[in-house]
Amino acid sequence: MNSLSRLGAEPVAIRLPDQLKTVAGLVIPGGESTTILKLLDEYGLSEPLVRSISAGLPVLATCAGVICLADHISSHDMEPLRLLHISVSRNGFGRQIDSFEEDLSIATLPGPAYRGVFIRAPVIESIDDGVEVLARLTNGTIVACRQGNIVAACFHPEFVDDLRFHTYFLNMVEEHAGLCST
Repeated sequence: MNSLSRLGAEPVAIRLPDQLKTVAGLVIPGGESTTILKLLDEYGLSEPLVRSISAGLPVLATCAGVICLADHISSHDMEPLRLLHISVSRNGFGRQIDSFEEDLSIATLPGPAYRGVFIRAPVIESIDDGVEVLARLTNGTIVACRQGNIVAACFHPEFVDDLRFHTYFLNMVEEHAGLCST
């Protein structure tokens, strides 16, 4: 939330379904995907979240958030929200000790390479038609993509001082807000 605040946004934590009606965009962050999915169900957020995102609410999903939105998780028997037409492998790069950083060329971000911080990150194994690849590792692995109102990153943009990725998301939110007001 700090990165968004630095850009002038006023982030709020969403804990109840009715709160979804009060936001112009949503971040589903990294963390523990199994726990996030269980809490979404426990607090009655899964269905309202699916409805809101399907209706166009802009979403930035990072790391575990990508797993939660995916169509398919190849490495675990979890029930994701199935909003992002990709297949992922949870912890696809390995355990915590296998965390790494790599400079990325992100198609939608002008300027120098963007530093990707990967911590127990998922691997995007495949994408369907309609999903745009935004970034790949040097070995070709897809690590960021966009499908309409959903932008997904296997890395943690909140761990670097570079605000371009968050700016990209906030531009999506502003565009959506402009479309909704006309």
